[in-house]
Amino acid sequence: MYKTFIRPLLFQFDAERAHHLTFSLIRLLSKIGLSDIFKGIYTIEDKRLAREVFGIKFKNPVGLAAGFDKDAKLFNELSDFGFGFIEIGTLTPKPQKGNPKKRLFRLKPDAAIINRMGFNNQGVFDAVDRLKKPHKVLIGGNIGKNKVTPNEEAVKDYLICFDTLFPYVDYFVVNVSSPNTPGLRELQDREPLTALLNELKIENTELATKGAVEEKPILLKIAPDLTEEQLLDIIQIIETTKIDGVIATNTTISRSNLISDCFLVEEIGGLSGKPLTTRSTEVIRFLSERSNKSFPIIGVGGIHSPEDAIEKLNAGADLVQVYTGFIYEGPSLIKRINKAILEKMDHQEQFS
Repeated sequence: MYKTFIRPLLFQFDAERAHHLTFSLIRLLSKIGLSDIFKGIYTIEDKRLAREVFGIKFKNPVGLAAGFDKDAKLFNELSDFGFGFIEIGTLTPKPQKGNPKKRLFRLKPDAAIINRMGFNNQGVFDAVDRLKKPHKVLIGGNIGKNKVTPNEEAVKDYLICFDTLFPYVDYFVVNVSSPNTPGLRELQDREPLTALLNELKIENTELATKGAVEEKPILLKIAPDLTEEQLLDIIQIIETTKIDGVIATNTTISRSNLISDCFLVEEIGGLSGKPLTTRSTEVIRFLSERSNKSFPIIGVGGIHSPEDAIEKLNAGADLVQVYTGFIYEGPSLIKRINKAILEKMDHQEQFS
């Protein structure tokens, strides 16, 4: 139904406009009591899908990646589509409009999207007002810096977001890999990244001690465009700072092997979707093998089918996230992935 009727209708609109229309529709349908219907259609309740990763028990390994629910407006409603966890953000200390529109583009022949949103969000304090209500699902908090904040002062922005979200999210994601904030990816270099992660680790311990609670897992989201040498640096930084894991990967600035019209391919921004499938899996496998699986990995990038998700799990991912695949394939994708994981488990049990 989604690919036959709903997607063609939404794709008649500008991509960003369609996103807001989708939010309005989900909110409306939830208000008139259709949440339980969605849950019945799209959710698989099976204890075998549960995963314990970085000390948190996930009811299933399929999450919604950051960027879809930036401002934590629909995390409970979106959970009814079967997600095991929802990642909000990227949030910054101050509200910011992001880059000028038009800034979101569909590359339909490639089943891809280019975005240069630029961390548009209403600010971390605004999001917290909504996060104070009870959660039906595990929440990850993806944090970044404001565009006007120089890199030398970036730590302050990340600490503000960390402190503000600490009571309301289950884990944190440090985003230094978006290509749409000028200079942000420079924070992936060894020295500034180590300093940033060390400061967050110290803050994590202090907040947990003060509140007599457990520390929150901290993950690093990395770009798919890193070289092998840079990926080896990432492994060493994780082992040195003792953060809890990695999300691999963010969007890419590469435009290799695309078949969409040149005027779309040449748009500035990060590319997501099917063209990223292979590269993100390569990064996952490299990190997993070279680190001897010493830290958890959340795999994201180009998951448009159950096979894509299982490939990432086989490569070393502990959990997976979808975004562009969710837009192109619809909410049934989450159920199909979870069903395929169960079928794989059944098959392995038969021949064990």
